[in-house]
Amino acid sequence: GALQSSCVLLYNPPLGDLARQRLDIMRQTTDGFRIAEKDLELRGPGEVLGTRQTGMLQFRVADLARDAHLLHRIPAVADSLLKHHPRQVDKLIQRWVGDASQYAGV
Repeated sequence: GALQSSCVLLYNPPLGDLARQRLDIMRQTTDGFRIAEKDLELRGPGEVLGTRQTGMLQFRVADLARDAHLLHRIPAVADSLLKHHPRQVDKLIQRWVGDASQYAGV
C-alpha cells in the first residue's frame, strides 16, 4: 500500500528448525511473493486432488515451486490428449492419480 506498516512477531523459545526458517525469510525480505514462495517450499502445497491443505504434495514428477512456469500449458496438453488419444486418458489418470481421480471434477 501507500502507507508504511510494521509487523511484530512474538514467539516462545525454543524455535524449531521450520519456525526459524519461516522467521528468517521474513527478516530477509519484505516481498510477499518471495515469502509465500518460501512458505510453499517449507510446508508443501497440500493435495491438489484431495482435501488436505498442507503437507507434501503427492506429485510423482512435478514440483509446483520449480515447475510453476509450466502450469499455463496444462489445459492445452489435456485438451490435446483428449482429442488425439482419448483411449489413453483413463490409463494415464489411473497411473498417475489413482483413486484420487474422484476429486478431478471438484
